[in-house]
Amino acid sequence: MAARAYWQGQIRLALVSIPVEIYSATKTGASVAFRQIHEPSGKPIRYEKVVPGIGPVDQDEILKGFEYEKGSYVLLEPDEIEAVKLESKKTLELTQFVDIHEIDALYYEKPYYVVPADDLAEEAYVVLREALRRTKKVGLGQLAMRGREYVVSLKPCGRGMVLETLRYADEVNRAANYFRDIDDIKPDPELLELAEALIEKKSGSFDASEFHDRYVDALRNLVEKKRKARGRKIIEDKGEDRPSGGNVIDLMAALKKSIEKPAAKPPPAKKAPAKPAARKTSARKRA
Repeated sequence: MAARAYWQGQIRLALVSIPVEIYSATKTGASVAFRQIHEPSGKPIRYEKVVPGIGPVDQDEILKGFEYEKGSYVLLEPDEIEAVKLESKKTLELTQFVDIHEIDALYYEKPYYVVPADDLAEEAYVVLREALRRTKKVGLGQLAMRGREYVVSLKPCGRGMVLETLRYADEVNRAANYFRDIDDIKPDPELLELAEALIEKKSGSFDASEFHDRYVDALRNLVEKKRKARGRKIIEDKGEDRPSGGNVIDLMAALKKSIEKPAAKPPPAKKAPAKPAARKTSARKRA
């Protein structure tokens, strides 16, 4: 496999250990990168690590430090940090299994592909995968990667399995803090029926390839226009303003209009067979 494993170790289920490798399941998409530029000279800004009163310092002179009180630090060497012993550095022990729907989407963070490390591990790997699939459960455990320990979930994915890092409870804001001011009202049955009809009309299978970053496309277009304009300022048309509270339209009318089917187009009129000479001329015109 060309990619480099993000983590190598073993999954442990009771007395069964399965050697595995973990690979990132995602990659950085298209983007437009900007640098900070000194406008008068047109040169890029550089950043240096400096110490107040001393100036720039070498990377070799930098250690990690924990500030235990104002201005006082405990300094730690890289090998001291690396030596912190956590069993989860090399072993993911599945300590609990839950129904898939029990984990709120807010807790999911990043996915990784999990593959057996060798042919000998494949049989146990497949048994675990199929057991999770049949029981419709997600395995939970903790795993240390790149300087921190994560809560992780493990579930089947096609012929393999996917591990997803989860956020800890203190990393997720309580929904009640944001939703408490929303009135507890029952929607109008007719409005609800119209909304359901609109959802049904727009329902379909998810295909990630149908979506792309339109903002990146717009930025690239702006950069090209700016380059051709030789520095002249370009302000793109922002289009319509976002509707304000004073612009609220009739919800019932809007929903009804949204689900109206467009008028059926009349079938195209049948054309008489064209002469050979006419077809050639038509083809040249299209070209």
